[in-house]
Amino acid sequence: MRKVIYLFLILLFISCSKNNREFKNEIIYWSSNNTEEIEFARYIVDKWNKENSEFKVKFQPVPEGQSSEEVILAAIVGKTTPDIYSNMWEGDVENYAKAGILVALDTLKGFMEFLYERCDSSVIEEVRSSDGHIYQIPWKINPIMMIYNENIIKSLSQKSPPKTYSEFFKAAEEFKKDTDGDGYIDRWFGYTETIVTWWQRLFDFYPLYLAATNGGSLVKNNKAAFNNQAAINVFKFLQKLYKNNYFPKERLSSRQDVFLDGIIATRFTGPWEISHAEKYKPKSFQYNFSTMPVPDNHNGPVYTYGDPKNIVIFKTCPNPNFAWKFLKYFLSEENDLKFLEMTNQLPRRKNIDSNPLFREFFLKNPKMKIFAEQAKFVKGTDQSLYLKEVFDIISSEYEACVIYGIKSPEQAISDAEKSVNLLFLR
Repeated sequence: MRKVIYLFLILLFISCSKNNREFKNEIIYWSSNNTEEIEFARYIVDKWNKENSEFKVKFQPVPEGQSSEEVILAAIVGKTTPDIYSNMWEGDVENYAKAGILVALDTLKGFMEFLYERCDSSVIEEVRSSDGHIYQIPWKINPIMMIYNENIIKSLSQKSPPKTYSEFFKAAEEFKKDTDGDGYIDRWFGYTETIVTWWQRLFDFYPLYLAATNGGSLVKNNKAAFNNQAAINVFKFLQKLYKNNYFPKERLSSRQDVFLDGIIATRFTGPWEISHAEKYKPKSFQYNFSTMPVPDNHNGPVYTYGDPKNIVIFKTCPNPNFAWKFLKYFLSEENDLKFLEMTNQLPRRKNIDSNPLFREFFLKNPKMKIFAEQAKFVKGTDQSLYLKEVFDIISSEYEACVIYGIKSPEQAISDAEKSVNLLFLR
């Protein structure tokens, strides 16, 4: 009931702040409400409006709410969607496409040529809807990798960040400690949130699953595709981390930064950690990034979750061709570089690590170069109507198996598969 009331209040707010156009030929664009992205959006829109007279772009950040997804949903219900939205979670698009509220971008002149120039064919297939059309433009990613404390890692016998499950266990056993002698471990090798909320699994189970499967799927042909040895091994790996006190079950997020304080030695995170660490790290603190841990017999590159956010055009847009013209400008190489410089987020553009235009930025920001190199081996989400429910189910089994150990990994994955398959029988 509280959620319904909350959505009603958002709907009321959105309805009261309708996207009134000041000019007949005006495109309305919403960005995320991240401070750096707002500055970038304002920069790009001002530049466009000064250089172009055919039509103008009106910009505003997505209105504040508990989550931008709920605000967008309320805007759809209230028919107050912007023309362009640039912070769409890839996993939401299939639902909106099926509801018929997004423009099929591949019907716009020159779109596919533009997309093939910007993205690898694997990325294009990743965002292709089940009806064959494309409703989203891959825009930005924040690959999930393992940050590690260099001083701690050098003090361990391995001397280098652990790459495999066995190396991870060995380093974790060596590092964990009861520092005050009260009988309880209070220094752990890593940390990830134990709460059941579905999207938390995007930052532990899912990148580990992608790493173990070379970018495998959770859902294929409207069926669960994750009841395999890789998923079972990921649950076994995570379960052992908690069982052996390598990761704490208590929540540490309310404390000061436990990574910068040396209470934990690693964390699964994205490039946003760089600006935070540079701002708050203690003197002589050294850190770096490595790939996600993989099974001992893993071969090939190590994939991870790319945390993609993409751009869509809503069907309420009075002139999609104007919107598309602005987006081609918005997504130019030069503007992608500006986006990278202003936000420290990676444009989802092929060969970004070797493109000469970006070279100087990566020379000045070598830790971002690590993420640019990882960008060749990232995956977003499967195109599925029930993706949040799928993650919700996996998260419930994660809690039972990984955190509390009341189910075996084999049973938990099998039960998750059965529940996911029931979703598609609705």
